[in-house]
Amino acid sequence: MKIGIENKKLLGLIYELKKADKEIWKKVARELSKPTRRRPAVNVSKLEEYVNEGETVLVPGKVLGTGYLTKKVDVAAFSFSGSAKVLIEKSGGKLLSIEELMKANPEGKNVRILV
Repeated sequence: MKIGIENKKLLGLIYELKKADKEIWKKVARELSKPTRRRPAVNVSKLEEYVNEGETVLVPGKVLGTGYLTKKVDVAAFSFSGSAKVLIEKSGGKLLSIEELMKANPEGKNVRILV
């Protein structure tokens, strides 16, 4: 018995991402199509380690609040933990939904994907 994705918001997002012309959005759709336990969960400490000041990063999963963040970065993700939201905003960064990022940057230029 195959269950599949039941979250209507997630299904709509995956559909919109697959329609996009650019490969970056199709890659994000593939990541979001995975079961929840196989989707990326990225700690704030990874943002500190791998992302440069002023960059935009996309996490096709959940951002978690373990660690610290001293850099101002814009973060788009499917979901954020409460502590991750606080840490990102405290460092001067912006929280974005994947839909907002796709509308603001349809080409996907200068976006780093963390998985």
